Amino acid sequence: MLDQLDPVILARAQFAFTISFHFIFPAFSIGTASYLMVLEGLWLKTGQGVYANLYRYWLKIFAVAFGMGVVSGLVMSYQFGTNWSVFSNKAGSIVGPLMAYEVLTAFFLEAGFLGVMLFGMSKVGKKLHFFATCMVALGTLISATWIIAVNSWMQTPAGFAINAKGQFVPAGSWLPIIFTASFPFRLVHTVIAAYLTTAFVVGAVGAWHLLRDRANPGARKMFSMAMWMAAIVAPIQILAGDAHGLNTLEHQPAKVLAMEGDYQPSPNGAPLVLFGFPSNDEARVRYEISIPHIGSLILKHDPYAPLPGLTDYPRDQWPPAPIIFWSFRIMVAIGFAMLGIGLWSLAARLRGRLYDWSWLHRAAIVMGPVGFVAVIAGWVTTEVGRQPFTVYGLLRTADSHSPLAAPAVAASLIAFVVVYFFAFGAGTYYLLRLMAKAPERGETEPAHVPQRAAGITPALGVAASSSAKG
Repeated sequence: MLDQLDPVILARAQFAFTISFHFIFPAFSIGTASYLMVLEGLWLKTGQGVYANLYRYWLKIFAVAFGMGVVSGLVMSYQFGTNWSVFSNKAGSIVGPLMAYEVLTAFFLEAGFLGVMLFGMSKVGKKLHFFATCMVALGTLISATWIIAVNSWMQTPAGFAINAKGQFVPAGSWLPIIFTASFPFRLVHTVIAAYLTTAFVVGAVGAWHLLRDRANPGARKMFSMAMWMAAIVAPIQILAGDAHGLNTLEHQPAKVLAMEGDYQPSPNGAPLVLFGFPSNDEARVRYEISIPHIGSLILKHDPYAPLPGLTDYPRDQWPPAPIIFWSFRIMVAIGFAMLGIGLWSLAARLRGRLYDWSWLHRAAIVMGPVGFVAVIAGWVTTEVGRQPFTVYGLLRTADSHSPLAAPAVAASLIAFVVVYFFAFGAGTYYLLRLMAKAPERGETEPAHVPQRAAGITPALGVAASSSAKG
């Protein structure tokens, strides 16, 4: 029976499954590392023990999530050699060095300072420990930068030449390869999404503990900080998403038209299709619910601006519109829900009831995991919308896979599903256990924190002999 399955579909499903599991952990660790940096900076600036307590609280959670992200990410590189060897052969001269730069810069930076960050609070001075935290946070951002650079090149390839073997090779400087037309938009949109994802997890944890003890200073502080992020950053993300969409319309118009459900050209302004069931076979959206001219207003900032349709492009270059039509709407709906929570929290804050409105707290708990749903929906929109290409317009997915039989790919896919659900299910359960524990009520600083990096904490034998002489 497995012989009848398409090995390309199975390979794509395996990659989609593993990267979806992996993506949620870097999205969380990027935001959590920066949150820890802010907490420690506020502790050093204000001296308030509540920030030190929260730092220790979220440091444990960050360590587990970071480890799960590293482990789940190791699988991704192997799939390039096992399932996508043709892609690796043709694009390896571009993609390989970019991914190596991520390891040489970001991963080494994170690994070099992570130990100090996790275990050095009582071993090094406050400023050196804060520097280590900053370097880990910077490392997560550099890691995101290189990975987005790889993906952006695959979406909007530039700065390359094709040699006699049909391989993509650099055509001189690496700058056009790294800084492609879509790179800045993708980087900003992805990093802000990571920050919002973390903010809503922090807000959900704070709200959970506020419902049990409204006087807990740690719960109050983390909920307040998270709601500030929701109120300030969610509108910025919507603007960043709009800019990203305009850039995508310029460089990948078929993707945007499929997202919007615009099969037919609209010479006098495109409608905004709210809901419906797109069909590539019928080249229309069935049971369409739309608003006239709003599509052109969003995409062109002019309600009467003409827009092409998918039918203006070769049918064999259409992405699977039904998938990205709905994944895009899930992402957008969650974005506006985040904005709504942010505005709700502002109203509560202005009335001095931020820690008293239990329905706001319940809503924040419900919104806790939706950031992960949004980033996965955004990834699906981006990657499925690139189909049928791995390198947009140049290398088709059907021509990129390894010559593997369907049973071999299916067996590894089943193995991944079983192992991932057990291993990462257990890790996620442990994370939830850590979050369920309330922050310390007292504003205490970590014990035995040296004021300088070295020469402060004497060895036990030296301390004992000194006291004996005294």
